[in-house]
Amino acid sequence: MTRLLSAMTSPEVTDQIERNPIAVIPFGSVEQHGPHLPNGTDTIAASLVADALADELDALIVPFGPYGVTPIHAGHPGTVDLSRSTFESLLIDICEEVIGMGVRRLVFVNWHEGNIASLDAVATDIQDRYQGVYVVTSQACYVAQRLYATEGGELTHGGGIETMAVMAADPDLVHLERSGDPTRSEKASALDEMRRGRETHGYITDVTEIDPQGWYGNPQWANAERSSTFAGTVAAEIAKAVKAIFDLREDTR
Repeated sequence: MTRLLSAMTSPEVTDQIERNPIAVIPFGSVEQHGPHLPNGTDTIAASLVADALADELDALIVPFGPYGVTPIHAGHPGTVDLSRSTFESLLIDICEEVIGMGVRRLVFVNWHEGNIASLDAVATDIQDRYQGVYVVTSQACYVAQRLYATEGGELTHGGGIETMAVMAADPDLVHLERSGDPTRSEKASALDEMRRGRETHGYITDVTEIDPQGWYGNPQWANAERSSTFAGTVAAEIAKAVKAIFDLREDTR
């Protein structure tokens, strides 16, 4: 039986939630990813991981939609940017609907950094307003970055890890022949490190600040062998953390 809410019947959704009141919601974006990857790369990656994670958790999958908060890519053909207010309003409505159905545990699976502030805001708001409802957010892109670092995988915009994720979904969507030689600008790497800092960080307001092409990295790192295990590898790592957090919340209720 499918776990995707939109593909299930109403009684099937009821049965799923009664068995296990956990819902997984994937988040990505629609934005340019260079000449070699589709605009929906982030959404594709998030959906793959969320599907595998739902299997790990025996959870319902609740689709959010393809779009995200991505102002740094606005104006580039293929990019659709939602305002934070639109994104957050939609997410609050979705969360309230599934909570009304009986869901008590929400897992946000995100592959797009521009969504982080909104996800944090909504998660804390929902958890504060609904007693007994807990939310966990996983930055799946950062999990993948850590897992594949020892193999030379890099989380760059349009680089190896993102290419691998799309390859896992549909190899026909990947056009490595269009990417040219790997771009490894020291400035691009430094700017990515800057904006991802945990203690002190700066901001990027236009992707061309990172690289004039709007992407950088080594797409050629991706291959069929790596892509075949991508979703399961990342989801298994996230599942361990999610289960530990929910166990902790049960203990502190």
